[in-house]
Amino acid sequence: MVTVGVRRYDPAMAVHLLAGTYELFRSHFGAPPRAAPTGEAIAAVHGLVGSTLSLLAEDGVTHLGAAFDSEVTSFRNQLFAAYKTDEGMPEELLAQFPVAEEALEALGVVVWRMIDFEADDALASAALTFSDQVDQVVILSPDKDMAQCVVGESPVCFDRRKGTFMDEAGVWERFGVAPESIPDYLGLVGDASDGIPGIPGWGAKSSSAVLARYGHIEYIPADPGDWEVTVRGAARLADSLRENREDALLYRRLATLRRDVPITETLDDLEWRGVPRRRFLDFCERWGFGRLRDRPHRWAD
Repeated sequence: MVTVGVRRYDPAMAVHLLAGTYELFRSHFGAPPRAAPTGEAIAAVHGLVGSTLSLLAEDGVTHLGAAFDSEVTSFRNQLFAAYKTDEGMPEELLAQFPVAEEALEALGVVVWRMIDFEADDALASAALTFSDQVDQVVILSPDKDMAQCVVGESPVCFDRRKGTFMDEAGVWERFGVAPESIPDYLGLVGDASDGIPGIPGWGAKSSSAVLARYGHIEYIPADPGDWEVTVRGAARLADSLRENREDALLYRRLATLRRDVPITETLDDLEWRGVPRRRFLDFCERWGFGRLRDRPHRWAD
């Protein structure tokens, strides 16, 4: 568990970036079934609204943006057909994505709807956009690929479920590599959640040992005799990398978050000023969220 010395919220000024897709999944698999007045499954959105209201009530959460995968497929599917799709995703969960986006907007939260890009690309782009404007950017996501966005103590990642931070020292502790080597690490090891298979023979220990020394795949010597680190099965690993180098570079590209998603909002736009009363109450009425009507601790009007 990574709890490297970063306080939960910077006392001066912080921007929080919420992984909306992850939070919706977490609510779907963690909340009891719930139906809207129309009979539609709505438990995931109900849980998301409740957890976001709790987040907004915490000290230091003054500026918040959330990103969603409005379409599960992205430009990465054009690069690699086996990249993650919505195959196997529960239909009742898929149907709640547009409602979830509307729900957070009804809370007064800025929402980035991603088509072609992924939600993580939006979070990475927002982290880059606002990192020099505030004391700390906190990315509310446990996803491994978000670790590449960490720099020192800002931006950092925070896992809301575990209650743990991950700053740059935490990335080294968890993965054994620098944040900038995370795409290379995932290119070698793979990432099952994104459909990235990785390179045969390369596991977490061997990948971290080699990348801690060489940083990026292209800098790993082809001859294992030239390696300046001791790794078990080095000859076998070198052979595998030589045979699969193009795949490794492709997988790294898939794991590399884009930081050029157009973020048109300003820091002032991200400031949360309270829940828009009428919009939120109408949303609750439509979806049968009666018990959430009185949950907001601050109204915008």
